[in-house]
Amino acid sequence: MANTKNAKKAARKAVKRRLYNRYHAKTTRNAIKTILNLEDNGEQKEKLANVISLIDKLAKRNIIHKNKAANIKSKLMKKILKAA
Repeated sequence: MANTKNAKKAARKAVKRRLYNRYHAKTTRNAIKTILNLEDNGEQKEKLANVISLIDKLAKRNIIHKNKAANIKSKLMKKILKAA
């Protein structure tokens, strides 16, 4: 349990940040699943830019590591191009 005033505030901030990070990470994962489940390859390519943007934002905000973001984008593009 936090004892000092500063530690209590840090604990409150950590809870808010965790919820924020979980929301954005889950939203991105859902977008990735959605784009992979699309049947039309043209539609996949259209939505690819939006999903890549979401992944880049996660990396920029340190929710995921920049190398993980690069790996996710690479695998996603391989799957979409392979389906074409």
